Amino acid sequence: MEKLQPKLFSVLKTYTKEQFIKDVVAGIIVAVIALPLSIALALASGVGPEQGIYTAIIAGFLISFFGGSRVQIAGPTAAFATIVAGIVASSGMDGLIVATVLAGIILIVMGLCRMGSLIRFIPYTITTGFTAGIAVTIVVGQLKDFMGITYQHGEAPIETIEKIKAVAANIGTFNVHAFLVGMVCLAILIFWPKVTEKIPASLIAILVGIAMVKLLPLHVNTIGDLYTISNKLPAFTIPKFSMQMIGKMLPDAFTIAILAGIESLLSCVVADSMINSRHRSNMELVAQGIGNIGSALFGGIPATGAIARTAANVKNGGRTPIAGMVHSITLLLVLVILMPYAALIPMPAIAAILFMVAYNMCQWRPFVKLVKHAPKSDIVVLVLTFVLTVVFDLVVAIEVGMLLACLLFMKRMSDETDVKSWKYPDDEEDPDSLSLRKVPKEVRVYEIGGPLFFGVADRLLEIQAKEFTRVLILRMRSVPAIDATAINALETLYADCRSKGITLIFSHVNEQPMKSMTKAGLVNEVGQENFCCNIDAALVRAAKLIDGETC
Repeated sequence: MEKLQPKLFSVLKTYTKEQFIKDVVAGIIVAVIALPLSIALALASGVGPEQGIYTAIIAGFLISFFGGSRVQIAGPTAAFATIVAGIVASSGMDGLIVATVLAGIILIVMGLCRMGSLIRFIPYTITTGFTAGIAVTIVVGQLKDFMGITYQHGEAPIETIEKIKAVAANIGTFNVHAFLVGMVCLAILIFWPKVTEKIPASLIAILVGIAMVKLLPLHVNTIGDLYTISNKLPAFTIPKFSMQMIGKMLPDAFTIAILAGIESLLSCVVADSMINSRHRSNMELVAQGIGNIGSALFGGIPATGAIARTAANVKNGGRTPIAGMVHSITLLLVLVILMPYAALIPMPAIAAILFMVAYNMCQWRPFVKLVKHAPKSDIVVLVLTFVLTVVFDLVVAIEVGMLLACLLFMKRMSDETDVKSWKYPDDEEDPDSLSLRKVPKEVRVYEIGGPLFFGVADRLLEIQAKEFTRVLILRMRSVPAIDATAINALETLYADCRSKGITLIFSHVNEQPMKSMTKAGLVNEVGQENFCCNIDAALVRAAKLIDGETC
């Protein structure tokens, strides 16, 4: 069983000075990458820029310290932007803190209950659908700042469709200067990595954007024009807890927890393939829970493992959780010393960075591939999850997507289950009948294939006995599993057979069905002697019963 122990405690046993130097360098580089992203994602989430830094500092440090991965880098991610913005708009910061703390508790419970492996049961179509949907909502949310559009006084749209309508209604306020700055920054983000990857493109884009606004006669809003910048250290905050607030925020908390679990473990899997290691999924969930609770109580927003920052950590030599902790300490120093200069960053530059974040996370290639090649039922789940994420929110998308995926899966499984009667060919008319088993006419054999669960239990009603039938054999070699509903249907069938004087025999019952039927008392009721290891033994048993009746 997987150990519930932080990776940090394991790697320190063989830690070296050389690796420490590599981890420090990697941590500083990742901090430089995380700085503009943390600010941009905080603004996209409807909170202040410093709260993105708080999240990367507090959650990043705690998740690295307690985490189950050697190289995971945690912080604010784009997946949470629309959820957080909606919570802040409807319930304020207190609501966000409560939802994040609850999500942290849920994640810790999941980890302690060894549920790390259950995340894989979230269908790929759902994760692809809502990831693409989140990317669209991020792009729509940044159109206003990218084009310098000004909304009417008091207009603050929250939903994606409302934002599209607001942009269309106020397109007359389009700011050419803002659009020019945004396009230049976007071009830098696209082409700079082709020149060098040693200096983050986002940092260059921000510096160029600041220079354009300061040195050229451009009228463009900056972060300082719209937000109050603070370089204060994170302060401990206790929200106003109440049963009413907890009940209200619980659905959002589950969404945050599920999303944090999926994204963090996915990031761990990607990192494992890069460093040939193996993460501890349950410990990672516990760490995510601790990190989110810490982030919320110190003024941050939800956090999870960031795949891009984790990959940058690996590429720059980071191999232990020390790198993630250095990344957080570096951001703490930046917060205290350089945060006031964040007021100079133009809003179109932030929008351009988020456009690239959305593009990198949208997974449009897998999306198109699924639409072209996946079964129709999977395409329905994919497209519906995508549309619901854009039109409504992630909570609705995941709930409906999971429900539909489960229903379609049960439908697919039920299509694989069949109940067929053996045919009884006339020996004189069918020359191939010599190769078939000889079955007396008083014996009826039914072949059952596929799992027997509540979705197909009614198929057992198709089993019918003739007037002259004395023995009914159910051949179950192709039944891998059975549930309580199907067992109840078998009990009903047995009662019907007993009332008609028909003996019920089971052939080749597999391990799980046998355990379930024994536990339910069906084996004792039918009689152990009427459970045969294969069809030949069942036919021999049937012949003896018929001979006994004849005598």
